Amino acid sequence: MKLLLKSQRDRLIKNFRKHKDAWNDEHPTSVDSKVVVKLFNPTGAGTWWLTELDPNTNIAFGIADIHCKEMGYIDMKDIEAFRGQLGLPVERDMHFESNKFTLEDIMEKSNV
Repeated sequence: MKLLLKSQRDRLIKNFRKHKDAWNDEHPTSVDSKVVVKLFNPTGAGTWWLTELDPNTNIAFGIADIHCKEMGYIDMKDIEAFRGQLGLPVERDMHFESNKFTLEDIMEKSNV
């Protein structure tokens, strides 16, 4: 399974370009930014909701929930290289509705 569909990658990059001037600030994106894609570890802890992707560095922005939810930067190389139990990689949630939830929604809800 591809971690990101071309349409999702394009949308993440478009969002990055929209907000790239703010990436050096403490809060590079607004909590009302829409989540484009949800990734998860199928064999244990680890869920990521992404809103933006810098195509030059392959660094995304969003929320990571390993043991608690944290908003920040995510290196996609680490996500792509990760192998959980049984050697399974991180997967894309094919049933997640893109652009439906904001980062604020994700931080507040326990099951999105």
